[in-house]
Amino acid sequence: MLLAGMFIVALILVSIYPDRRGAVFNTSMDYLTEMAFILPAVMVLMGLFSVYIPEETVVKHLGKASGSKGFFLAILFGTLPTGPLYVAFPMASTLIKKGARISNIVVFLSAWACIKIPQEMVELQFLGPEFMLARLSLTIIFVGLMGFVIEWMMKRTNGVIDG
Repeated sequence: MLLAGMFIVALILVSIYPDRRGAVFNTSMDYLTEMAFILPAVMVLMGLFSVYIPEETVVKHLGKASGSKGFFLAILFGTLPTGPLYVAFPMASTLIKKGARISNIVVFLSAWACIKIPQEMVELQFLGPEFMLARLSLTIIFVGLMGFVIEWMMKRTNGVIDG
């Protein structure tokens, strides 16, 4: 339904702005091509992850009792890979099913979105070490707070969360 709604909105906008038709089509094809190449590989990796990583390992390192170690592992796992954020969502779903704590999942997704080693190097080069360290420190602090607040809100609204 969402895809159909987006398609209808795109058709309406293209009919209102016909001069943008080429750009819309080219951008759409670029995204579809990217997803056609990336998503099958992601699904294979998620299948391998689901089969070969035991639930006990996820619970031990990212579960409720993982503490600060789980927090820093979530940041590390989110920081290392490069690629679009939509690649991280299947992995987050699998981690939740295997018992990862919700706050660690939020931290993982947030780190994937805003903490990347190449990004830090560009910030260091163009904006200086003070800016890079300030932004990185504040990002880590607020990502952690956001993770705990979201976990608290989910417990409060949904009752019990096993992650």
